[in-house]
Amino acid sequence: MYVMTNGKFFEGYRLPQIRERLLSIDESRWPSIQMTQLKDPTISLILSLFVGYLGIDRFYVGDVGLGILKLVTCGGFGIWVIVDWFLIMGTTKEKNLEKLHQIL
Repeated sequence: MYVMTNGKFFEGYRLPQIRERLLSIDESRWPSIQMTQLKDPTISLILSLFVGYLGIDRFYVGDVGLGILKLVTCGGFGIWVIVDWFLIMGTTKEKNLEKLHQIL
């Protein structure tokens, strides 16, 4: 059930793997899994579109170093901002997967 309701937070091809992993864990770990705050890929895209040149999209997903670098270079002189419009949703989903694996 957790995977189905949070499917937009992960890459589609990863869902069966996540489901199997969740089914195999001890029930005592469920409260910590349910309390996990995942980042919304749509919000990261919106941030990237409007304030990506400040690196706020990277700060949002937890890439502080890259966020600072984007902030200092004004989004990589505009080039990095455009590249992130296409990559930030996938990056957000991968960061969500990493966070889930830390809990599991």
